[in-house]
Amino acid sequence: MNTLTEWNHIRAETVAQKLAGRAVQALLDEARLSPKPGLVDARGSGAHDDMDLPMLEASAESLRPFFAAMALAGWARTPDTALRRQIGAIGREGEKTMLETTGGVNTHRGAIWALGLLVTASAMHEGSAEIPAITGAASRLARLEDTACPAVFSKGRYVTHRYRVPGARGEAQRGFPHVTRLALPQLAKSREQGMSEEAARVDALLAIMTSLADTCVLARGGLTALDAMHAGARSVLECGGIGSAAGKKAFGLLENAMLSAGVSPGGAADLLAAALFLDSIATGLSHKEESIWNA
Repeated sequence: MNTLTEWNHIRAETVAQKLAGRAVQALLDEARLSPKPGLVDARGSGAHDDMDLPMLEASAESLRPFFAAMALAGWARTPDTALRRQIGAIGREGEKTMLETTGGVNTHRGAIWALGLLVTASAMHEGSAEIPAITGAASRLARLEDTACPAVFSKGRYVTHRYRVPGARGEAQRGFPHVTRLALPQLAKSREQGMSEEAARVDALLAIMTSLADTCVLARGGLTALDAMHAGARSVLECGGIGSAAGKKAFGLLENAMLSAGVSPGGAADLLAAALFLDSIATGLSHKEESIWNA
């Protein structure tokens, strides 16, 4: 291995580990964020009876090597079917490890898909691209067929077909519009209004919840629960967000409704993690983190 090749390999390994770290941190930040309606958070298990915060934290940490492997697979490449098959295989191994870690509970399957694509897309640009380039590359990759993927039943796939909604696959293929058009702008807006970082992130989650056809909610509560989630999330934001007195009151109503219906917006949580990952990259680029991006 000549000096230049060795340097490029070291750089790829370094950036891959950094991207994996950012992905895992995004999952941890999403899990720990409180309050979240119907979701596991620092207060409790929400509408879930099979998972808690320590389980989510362990699940997130178990995925670190798989995100790093996806980043290495995508390093300086363009989207093609070979890469799609490669990251698909890595993702399925990640799912297997996740299920072993959680005792069979699906904690992060949707997040492996979303963050796996974004980590890979970031590495395609050697970790130095801005958000539109990353989501564009992820979209192109998501539109390619994974010919090695086995045809297995999944609740999300069933709900997507039953209700004719885009689902996680459609969201990625469209370039993550709920992240780029709703979550990230709301995050920036709430920060500009002087909200705490935690409140800004809750508001970003709520922005996703105003419109996402969340398959987790549809699976448990159908269209009635989904419509109620959309209306309740809009109400919180229209009242000034979780950081305002009126917003807190509206949030309480939304949370009570979701807990009564036994629904949890898991799809929205996955996209919040995606938004936090992209936000961390944008922050790093704006601060010129040479030690991360040009190691």
